[in-house]
Amino acid sequence: MLAGSIPWDLEARTLASLFKWREEALARGHRPAPREIAGRRNELCQRSIQEWSHRLERPSAGRRTVEAIRPVLTQWLAKQHGSLSYRLTQMLSGHGCFGGYLCRIAGREPSAVCHHCDGCADEDAQHTLEDCPAWDEDRARLRAVVGDDLSLPAVVRQMADSETSWTAVQAFAESVMLRKEAAEREREDTTDLPIRRRRTGRRRRAYALHLLPPQ
Repeated sequence: MLAGSIPWDLEARTLASLFKWREEALARGHRPAPREIAGRRNELCQRSIQEWSHRLERPSAGRRTVEAIRPVLTQWLAKQHGSLSYRLTQMLSGHGCFGGYLCRIAGREPSAVCHHCDGCADEDAQHTLEDCPAWDEDRARLRAVVGDDLSLPAVVRQMADSETSWTAVQAFAESVMLRKEAAEREREDTTDLPIRRRRTGRRRRAYALHLLPPQ
């Protein structure tokens, strides 16, 4: 969904239906023009998007992200601007350098507290995006572009509608997540806790590739 890619089974069904439609037209002695084919494909794609949206009414995972994108799914898939980065994906998915994720999912932290403020015992991506005072300056720049509502549905809607908004959200994610990752590496270097020890060998090198700042 984040990548804007229709599920493969629905895409395959679209292609099969389009092929069958063309074969039936040729059997009747009619050769569809390119514009007619494009129109038929668009109609079939819209049906696939509707079915996909119906499937997403009860997501089995990633509920926060699904509930934010589903209302603007058609616009999200059709947009011609913006591309996902590693850090922007963390912010949108909630899978990344956040206390709750590092504690419960990754097993890299003993608790889910936010290491950047004193008021959050269970840090998630929304706390980073909307509340954590450590990122107030970055958040002020973001609000100047997308507005005061930083709930994920509102942010996603702005991103789908505007390249300027997409760029602002991505800039926030890159700036904030880069510093959060640096703080996590520092905790790895200065701790005696086994779960916080830095990754070694091939896993460390693969992980480090994701931490390189954008060129």
